[in-house]
Amino acid sequence: MQNTTDRLSLKEKIGYSLGDTASNLFFQTFILFLPIFYTDVFGLPAAAMGTVFLVTRIFDALNDPLMGAIADRTNTRWGKFRPYILFFAIPFGIMGVLTFTTPNFDATGKLIYAYITYNLLMVMYTIVNVPYSALMGVITPNSLERTEVSSFRFVAAFVGGLIVQAATISLVKYFGQGNDAVGWQWAMGCLAGLAAVLFFVTFITTRERVQPPKEQKSEFKKDLKDLFTNKPWLLIAGATVFQLTFIVMRQSSVAYYFKYYVGAQQLNLFGKAIELSYEAFTSSFLLTGSVVTIIGVVLTKWFSKVLDKKNTYAGFLIAAALVNAVLYVARPQDVILIYVINLLFSFFVGPVSVLQWAMYTDTADYSEWKNHRRATALLMAASLFALKLGLALGGTLVGWILGYYGFVANQAQTPQAMAGIVSLLSLFPAILGIAGGLLMIRYPLTNKMMVKIEEDLTARRRQAVA
Repeated sequence: MQNTTDRLSLKEKIGYSLGDTASNLFFQTFILFLPIFYTDVFGLPAAAMGTVFLVTRIFDALNDPLMGAIADRTNTRWGKFRPYILFFAIPFGIMGVLTFTTPNFDATGKLIYAYITYNLLMVMYTIVNVPYSALMGVITPNSLERTEVSSFRFVAAFVGGLIVQAATISLVKYFGQGNDAVGWQWAMGCLAGLAAVLFFVTFITTRERVQPPKEQKSEFKKDLKDLFTNKPWLLIAGATVFQLTFIVMRQSSVAYYFKYYVGAQQLNLFGKAIELSYEAFTSSFLLTGSVVTIIGVVLTKWFSKVLDKKNTYAGFLIAAALVNAVLYVARPQDVILIYVINLLFSFFVGPVSVLQWAMYTDTADYSEWKNHRRATALLMAASLFALKLGLALGGTLVGWILGYYGFVANQAQTPQAMAGIVSLLSLFPAILGIAGGLLMIRYPLTNKMMVKIEEDLTARRRQAVA
């Protein structure tokens, strides 16, 4: 039975979740538009863009455990994690604008500028998002309540995605007036300003309630040993790498798919001929997908109760991958089929994203239950490392595969390049999604086991206070 004293107010659930709206104003822009910005506006060759992603994101991922260790050892009157959300929101936004700024440099200068700005942006992302993710692990000791918080979080995250998908291209056109370089700079400024405000709301409305055991001493080596002997964490971390590589490859390919494969078309909808540009296709494709994803997110708590968390995660990830693979056979004129496949894919992805983070917080409870030690920020930072490794591999593979198939920006593509673009959206990512789902079959933390762990930890904490 859920302890009512562990329940969170609606205000705090919403306040916490708005931090992920803020993060996704950046994260979704990285995934959906940074590749095509770098190749078609900034002017980087596709292969060079892929290498920028690889180097930057691996460097960034390596910073996550360090940031986690720092956050675990932070003690302020605001808590361990909340201060980072407050003080680094504005620097994060500034680096977002600079990354989407196109300088008047030669090819070498632009490449150096891209490395510097994108690396600094991702450092800021780490400083804010490692503590933000760790905050969910200490906001309440109740596992089912954290699953509900995670649902709120990912509804808010997909709202951030909706804003990016619906508004970004329009903002670029509005501010750029034909100059996409200027348009992207101002569009990112608008998104960054909104993100800063939302991060401040998260800081104000949340509290940290779960503390490490009083007798625990801060020993980084022991924390690392606990992490790498935590079998449930190793499994969800491995699945995360496959999941994020799958999602990033797929989503980063959407703009290329519609610009070069589907193209502008005239559609007959409800007896009326409508001319749709590739920008309209891209935005509507992403937007309708996100709406359906939110439906999946809202239903996550029900699915996880009926099917168990691990079965929902594994089954839905595999289903999303299999459905997505069908896009390989879709022709440019099969617009309805393309959208239907996307809606099914988007529904299955919703619960996967929610459960990923809820299961990470469960592995933190498991580690404390097993080892009598808790290092929430380090565990969540290492989890972000897995996420960012998938982000790095996904973005890198997009650039390298496009280069391998002979893609050249802003030109009619060869049949070989077109085949590469279609495969990037469909078959290649689907293989990785299936692998991630299969890995989670061995995940041991069932709902029943988490109830036992929660009861034992509650008894320990009460005994420690008495």
